[in-house]
Amino acid sequence: MAAAPDTRLSDAETDHLRIIAGTMVPADAALGMPGADDPVILDDIARSVGRDLPLVREALAAIAAKSGGAFAGMDRDAREALVNDWYAGGGAPAIALGRVIVGAYYRDDRVLQALGHEARAPFPKGYVLEQGDWSLLDVVRSRKPFWRDDRVTPAGER
Repeated sequence: MAAAPDTRLSDAETDHLRIIAGTMVPADAALGMPGADDPVILDDIARSVGRDLPLVREALAAIAAKSGGAFAGMDRDAREALVNDWYAGGGAPAIALGRVIVGAYYRDDRVLQALGHEARAPFPKGYVLEQGDWSLLDVVRSRKPFWRDDRVTPAGER
């Protein structure tokens, strides 16, 4: 019987993720903003990796390799420069890593409050959005559908 695939980050991967997340989104005490390495936010990041787990693992390994395994021992400026350099050409792993870190960060109540938002889901109360130029969608509206319309019954079927 084959072993079940890993569905969570290991403790070592989570620790590496903590350092990277804190480098990407550092705390700002003056603004009352925690860093993405905050234990509550890090736990949310680790729980929300989901289907991006292979890409996040690839990103963690790539950053570790780029630093020669010394990422944790580097000063903050050197870590930030390394992450920025890697991120520019990191492709899908970079996108996945950024998405899980930033997504969890901006779900945190403390971050929302520091930004002047209510710590709540956007619905059911919703938010007021500035109205844009709806005519920009005319090109899309006039395009012939390129999907199968399940509301239409093909001829001859009932």
